[in-house]
Amino acid sequence: MRSDIVVVGSLNADLVTRLDRFPAPGQTVAALDFAVYAGGKGANQAYAAARLGGKVSMVGCLGQDAYGELLARSLRDVGVNLSGVTREADAPTGVALIALDASGENQIVVVAGANARLDPARLQASESTLAAAAVVLLQLEVPLATVTAAARMAHTAGAIVILDPSPAQPLPRELLACVDYLTPNQSELQTLAGGAAGREVDRAARDLASGFGFKVIVKMGEAGALLVDGDHEDVWPSVRVAAVDTTGAGDAFNAALAVALSEGRSLADAGRWAVTAGALCVSRAGAQPSMPTREEVEKTLGR
Repeated sequence: MRSDIVVVGSLNADLVTRLDRFPAPGQTVAALDFAVYAGGKGANQAYAAARLGGKVSMVGCLGQDAYGELLARSLRDVGVNLSGVTREADAPTGVALIALDASGENQIVVVAGANARLDPARLQASESTLAAAAVVLLQLEVPLATVTAAARMAHTAGAIVILDPSPAQPLPRELLACVDYLTPNQSELQTLAGGAAGREVDRAARDLASGFGFKVIVKMGEAGALLVDGDHEDVWPSVRVAAVDTTGAGDAFNAALAVALSEGRSLADAGRWAVTAGALCVSRAGAQPSMPTREEVEKTLGR
C-alpha cells in the first residue's frame, strides 16, 4: 500500500487525570477523574492526518497487551495502515502519565516501553514505504538513531521531512541536514537554542533556518505560529477557542501541515490549516478523541 504520509514514531496509552491544580514537590492532591486514551506523538499524528483525509501509514512498536490492542484498534478505525507496526512479546506498550489542571495545561511523563525497540535495523523493513511517501512525519519519542535513519531514507527518496523536536533534546547535524520543516514549540526552540530567551529565541530560529536551509515553524499556542524561512518571517494567527485540554494540539498541527503539503497546497494555506487544527484540538478532552475532521477544519476556515 502506497501512503502519501508515513509517520515514524511512538504509540502510547495516555493515562490522564484532571486536577484543580498541579501538586508542589512532595505534595499530594486529589484528582477529579481518570481516563485512558490512545496516544503517543507518532500515533496521534497518524490518527490526526487520517482524520483530515490523508492516506497514512504508521511505523512503530507496540506491546502484546491491552494497551497495544487499544492503540491498534484506534488507528485501524480511521484507516491507518499498520503493516509497519510490530508487536513485542517481551516489552509493554508505551504509556504517558498526563495530569491536566483547571486551565487545560498539562504535565506529562512518558515511559517508552516497546517504543524503545524501534531501532534502525527494524526500520529497514519499512524502507520501501518511506521511499514511496510524499511526506514523512518524525518526532523524538523513539530512539534518536532511528529518527535520523528515517530522515535520511526519506530525504534520499525526495520526500518532505517534517520533524517535531519533542521531547526537546540536542539534535545531530546529520539529522537536521535531512529536515525540510522543523516545528518546535517555544519551549522546545529555547532548548534547541541552548537556553536562549526572549528575542534571542527568534534569532535562534533564524539561525537554524539559514544554517541548515530548512523552514522553522514555531508553534505558539493561542498566538498561532511563526514561520521563519531564511530572512522571511510570517505569523499565522490562531482561532480563538475555550481550552479544555492542550494534549495533542501540536500533533494536530503537524498532521494538518503534512496533509496540506502532501496535497500540494501552498505553505500559507498549509499554515492556516495547521493552526486551525491545533486550535480545534484543545477544545476537547483527550489526544486522539479531540483530533478534528477535515470538515471541521474547513468549516472553521469558512470554506
